Amino acid sequence: MTESLLPVDAYLVASLPEVWFAAVMFALGMYVVLDGFDFGIGMLYATRTTEHEREAFLSAFGPVWDANEVWLIAFATMLLAAFPRVYSALLADHNLLAIGFVFALLFRGLGPELREQRDDERWERYCDYAFVGGSAAAPLLFGVLAGRWAFDVATLSLPALLTGVDLVAVSIVTGAAFLAAKSDPDVASELRGYGTAATLVYLGGTVALLASVVATDAGGAAEAIRSPPAAAVVALSIAAGLGGIGLARRGAYRAWLASALTLPALLSALIALLLYPTIYPPTGLSVRGAVVSPLALNLVTVLGFPVLLLVLWYFKYLYGVFSGPVDAEGYGG
Repeated sequence: MTESLLPVDAYLVASLPEVWFAAVMFALGMYVVLDGFDFGIGMLYATRTTEHEREAFLSAFGPVWDANEVWLIAFATMLLAAFPRVYSALLADHNLLAIGFVFALLFRGLGPELREQRDDERWERYCDYAFVGGSAAAPLLFGVLAGRWAFDVATLSLPALLTGVDLVAVSIVTGAAFLAAKSDPDVASELRGYGTAATLVYLGGTVALLASVVATDAGGAAEAIRSPPAAAVVALSIAAGLGGIGLARRGAYRAWLASALTLPALLSALIALLLYPTIYPPTGLSVRGAVVSPLALNLVTVLGFPVLLLVLWYFKYLYGVFSGPVDAEGYGG
């Protein structure tokens, strides 16, 4: 009798279910970080009054826009592969939010593409509405969905809505910081004001969110919020937010961008901390209870993790190639 290449009744490592939970939340965090600044740029696009400034904003993230959405696909694929019961429950229980989010992404993506198809002021204006509206609606709906998932609350509850508002605000922060690092000093100075205001909204919204969860014990997360790891994440978020404001005021825009990008990363880490060891509070599913069989998880580990490493290398290369400032032609030359 030959031995199987992969263990059938045991994980490759004892903590493999937890490793996959961390990997799924990592993919979610990467999406929130990278597509988040895309959303922020889309919302800040509404502040532009001239055609050359609009073109400059689109040029700033055009080369990486589509690539950033890979992390949404990675999140969904990894969740389906390792925790299929959670994947199906998320879509079944939050189908309207999920559909709304997809439509928001559709409008966000089609706006700039269709804008170039006709040289008509009215057509361009409606395409801009689609772009800005989709850029604002997508993080709001995605945040509300995440709030419902993490805290087991209704769509219009305070924790869910505040999670959505937080994601909108932090997207504006990262979008402003990204544009400031790639724009000329005059535009960067203006963006600094939007980023500062959005940072204060984000920090205030996060405090209000955590207070509402503690007050209602939504999803049984009150105790987790009081834990040292969660307190450390909140403290780091406040430090990164206020530190980012200081960096922006000194004109250290690349350092501000680095600080700003830590905010959505820490928000994703906080959601993960509040979930674990439960992965789906509405049904009480735990990480170990929702994970696939050992053989299936071992197989997707062997096949999937090398692909994840390849994707990470590709993004390092992509952002290295397009790390410079926006081409002056984007401002109309």
